[in-house]
Amino acid sequence: MTLNQLKYAIIVAESESFNEAAKKLFISQPSLSTSIHSLEEEIGVQIFRRSQNGIAVTPEGKEFIGYARQVMEQYELLDARYITKSEVKKRFSVSMQHYSFAVNAFVHMVKQYGMDEYEFAVHETKTHEVIEDVKNGKSEIGILYINSFNKNVLEKIFNDNYLEFHKLLECEIYVYMYKGHPLAGKKLIKLEELKDYPCLSFDQGDYNSFYYAEEVLSTYEYKQLIKANDRATMLNLMVGLNGYTLCSGIICEELMAKLDALSDEKTNLCAGIEREFLKRIGGNCHLPVAAYCDIVSEKDRGNDSNKNNRLKLLAMFGSEDGKQLARTEQVWDMTSDRNDIVERAVRDIRYKLEID
Repeated sequence: MTLNQLKYAIIVAESESFNEAAKKLFISQPSLSTSIHSLEEEIGVQIFRRSQNGIAVTPEGKEFIGYARQVMEQYELLDARYITKSEVKKRFSVSMQHYSFAVNAFVHMVKQYGMDEYEFAVHETKTHEVIEDVKNGKSEIGILYINSFNKNVLEKIFNDNYLEFHKLLECEIYVYMYKGHPLAGKKLIKLEELKDYPCLSFDQGDYNSFYYAEEVLSTYEYKQLIKANDRATMLNLMVGLNGYTLCSGIICEELMAKLDALSDEKTNLCAGIEREFLKRIGGNCHLPVAAYCDIVSEKDRGNDSNKNNRLKLLAMFGSEDGKQLARTEQVWDMTSDRNDIVERAVRDIRYKLEID
């Protein structure tokens, strides 16, 4: 096993292609394939799974690549210190579940230590990947949630992988929703009261187990459940669908400000018109479609006077074959029925595309 072979394996894993990796390494693809095959035979582990669709790193390969990265990073530090005599920044990385307080803490840490000596990285990701990142040396620290239900399972995983868990804090259970939610004014909310609203949960991908859930009460049978994979989507679902999630209650002020911005009356009105247009026009992931609604003043529209604000809807829709694209612009008084606005936009689009 050589350092070059470790480097080759890392680049192939990052490129997800022998051909692309060979270009980056300035060697021929056959030479690269031969070197990786020799490495796999030597260590007795298949690092990459080959198929007609390309390559994929095997579970054993992910572990090996993690160790290979650590070796290469240490070699680079040795080389910089004793051979090239150059200064190399120290690296510090954190992997975490989707917690705003953890991101906030990371920001304060970066400000405290500065970026002159350190190269920082933060990975907001799934529970399994948090564990894998620390296990494989991609991150020095992982931040995740443990409760009485998943404690034994996660602690066994930690022990099996020679990882240590240190408690940061203990949390109560809070319902997290936007301020315009029908239940937002209540100090105490029962689970029964939440049954008619969608519970929002972070998707855990291939590891969608109760034990890997980031939210409390993961085994509860929710009447409505929506999974999302990023915080921005989660916030929009809270506003648009009166969704909620169960969490620690530790929310940074910056995130609350963003949620307040999403939940103001203007945003709710415009978002509702956009959703209604997409619903009526029959938009989906396979068709080019867009809708943007805003509140404009007469001055914005080129008139010097500052009369009553008006609703403006810009919308586009394309034919299934992609050969036609129609656009419409509707400007109505604020007192107009939003269904009339949407209906007029849909009719105009369909007329232009001749798809009545």
